[in-house]
Amino acid sequence: MTYLHISMVLLLSLLIPAANSATTDTISTGQALSISDKLVSKNGRYALGFFKVGNNSSQNTSIWYLGIWFNRVPKFTQAWVANRDDPFKSPTSSLELKISHDGNFVVLNQPTNSIIWSTQAKLTRNNTIAMLLDSGNFILRNSSHTLWQSFDHPTDTFLAGMKIGWDNITGLNLRLFSRKNSISPATGVYCEELDPSGVNQIVLAKLNPTAQYWSSGVWDGHHFASLPETVLNAGNESLVTNAYKKYYTYTVLDETATVYYNLDVSGQVKIFVWLEGSQDWIVAYSQPRAQCDVYAVCGPFAICNDDTLPHCTCTKGFSVRSPEDWELDDRTGGCIRNTPLDCITNGSLTRSTDKFLPLPCVSLAQSVSRIEDDAQSIGVCAQVCLDNCSCTAYSFSNGTCSIWHGELLNIRQIQCANSDGETLYLRLAAKDVQGVEKDKRVFIVAVATGTSVAALGLFAFAVLIMIWRNKRKSSGHISNIAEDCNGIIAFRYNDLKLGTKNFSEKLGGGGFGSVFKGFLNNSTAIAVKELHHHAHQGEKQFRAEVSSIGIIQHINLVKLIGFCCEGARRLLVYEHMPNGSLDIHLFQSHATVLKWSTRYQIALGVARGLAYLHEKCRDCIIHCDIKPENILLSDSYVPKITDFGMAKFLGRDFSRAITTMRGTIGYLAPEWISGVAITPKVDVYAYGMVLLEIVSGKRNSCVSCSCGSNHDVYYPVHVAREIIDGDVRSLLDSRLCGEVNFKEAEIACKVACWCIQDDEFDRPTMGEVVQILEGLLEVNIPPMPRLLQTIAGSSNYSTCC
Repeated sequence: MTYLHISMVLLLSLLIPAANSATTDTISTGQALSISDKLVSKNGRYALGFFKVGNNSSQNTSIWYLGIWFNRVPKFTQAWVANRDDPFKSPTSSLELKISHDGNFVVLNQPTNSIIWSTQAKLTRNNTIAMLLDSGNFILRNSSHTLWQSFDHPTDTFLAGMKIGWDNITGLNLRLFSRKNSISPATGVYCEELDPSGVNQIVLAKLNPTAQYWSSGVWDGHHFASLPETVLNAGNESLVTNAYKKYYTYTVLDETATVYYNLDVSGQVKIFVWLEGSQDWIVAYSQPRAQCDVYAVCGPFAICNDDTLPHCTCTKGFSVRSPEDWELDDRTGGCIRNTPLDCITNGSLTRSTDKFLPLPCVSLAQSVSRIEDDAQSIGVCAQVCLDNCSCTAYSFSNGTCSIWHGELLNIRQIQCANSDGETLYLRLAAKDVQGVEKDKRVFIVAVATGTSVAALGLFAFAVLIMIWRNKRKSSGHISNIAEDCNGIIAFRYNDLKLGTKNFSEKLGGGGFGSVFKGFLNNSTAIAVKELHHHAHQGEKQFRAEVSSIGIIQHINLVKLIGFCCEGARRLLVYEHMPNGSLDIHLFQSHATVLKWSTRYQIALGVARGLAYLHEKCRDCIIHCDIKPENILLSDSYVPKITDFGMAKFLGRDFSRAITTMRGTIGYLAPEWISGVAITPKVDVYAYGMVLLEIVSGKRNSCVSCSCGSNHDVYYPVHVAREIIDGDVRSLLDSRLCGEVNFKEAEIACKVACWCIQDDEFDRPTMGEVVQILEGLLEVNIPPMPRLLQTIAGSSNYSTCC
């Protein structure tokens, strides 16, 4: 694995001071723990005792559990529960932990002196002790053997040293089971286990019936493909396989980090890190990444949407089956019909008054119940469904009629632009469909009324328009525009020419084209980019590309307002950024000096924008030209990346436009220069160079220092050397006058050096860069980029003597 990944995530947790507690970690025969006592491991990390959850706080009788929790974490977090499915319902003072006469560790109900929980180990003698180990494992042992251990009875948490797998001798099948909901630790519906089919991988599955929905990838001798050792900060991972047992286990490198590996109630594996600063657990890793990839997470007749919170909603005509469970994050019960279906079968005849409600733009992960080959039209397909009382939905796509029976699971809302979407026709009682249609009619009437009122206003306004229409032509503002798809405006060339005063106020330019300032007719400032002759696309293709770029919206991306496509002219219209581009503030002496906090937020904002382009868009967008000139600043200095998606407009000429637009290697990654296929890591490299410039206030090609000789140091090489030596003060822009958060500066320099590594596989992703800058990941000292050092040497620069 490479240097960063999610591993560094787990080194970041700020250490919590060791607990000063005289509490014992051991119980021997004759000793007992009351409900207010606890065992604490010698390292202070874990505690064992009684706890209660929720609002079960009656003074007389409460619901109690025996378990292990993170002792140093102020936010109570369970690591293991002995009686998760059988809570103790006893008066507060009646519970006691002790070793019984047969040597087992038991919980006693004192009033009746009855055993209500036991380790149930088969013991031949009773000279046993119970101990809570530093690993969080609670064991029952005699002088030489462990007779019982909590690690053999996992719940929903996977601690270092635990095992997932099975033992053919003891019959143990070690699996994680999610909890029932956010309050109750009872066994839930999701399971993590070694693949029961025999494949060497870990799988996640929903139980009853069993349905696998995620796998870790096959073990390669060192780790699982989708669950690398670095995720767990693992020092040693093992997959043990022989005739008697098969299990996976791991140990940790840094035992001081507070890490929590949990199979969540959501059905996702999540790894949390405790951050002392935020006093909360921070999610460092989760699989599957999308909540809607979890099988039946919303239950029957509910729609899952990854882009909304909560992710689950009932379809029209259905209501939540158990509102209490939904409030506690357990939505697997799904939804129930508001009105039963009206369908009666009498012999070969079926009578039904039911109707269908279309659900557009959905995908169905579950298997289709049946394909009706004879249904050659949507009408026939609908009738086939109506003629079967068990049919609950149908779809008709590409001449294929698909029929679903029984409960519908895994209905997933997707973007309408996604070609994989289809329309599902859901069967409802006529009453419910009429209710939906009535709501639509009310909405339409309201809209029509509003439209009529607006139309009258527009008519009056049109009269005024006729009066000053000619005056408008000389006003220098753009009007007379038309909406294209996705809200993008199609401008006329003459209007843009008029609004920019014949393209007189140039804001900048480059290999893609020149940018001019203009105004809409409401005096809103805009930036008009006139693309150079590289853009040879036809009008239809150009409009399609504009539409696809126009739907990309992010706070750190410049918004595309519209375009112009007339003849050979190709222009793009963007929102105007009043503070210009980043290079002005970094490199020009007359510009406002950006204070450190502003620079750090700019660095973070640019990283977020690139992470969005790389990881959040439907298609990964590689910017290919990240540099200060393409980072614009709003009136409050929020950074916004411009010129993203230009490859769509320039086609084959894109690479030539990039490589001919500057005279030095500047921001070009080594693999770009060598001519190999590029990946998002070229943006990471360029971002690293920009980050160095944000820190120093100088071009990355500038020399950095004089060493008392005839040689100066190429700045990126100087940064790497100073990071290795542990001093970043000499790297900072002198105009900051020392008013810098030096921890942030050190982080920024380390990130930059990782980003400009020679091998793209050694660079982080932009998503990881965001996490590091946000303080969610810790970054270690990067190595010296050898290629840059070589380039520096060949360019009459050398390292300091």
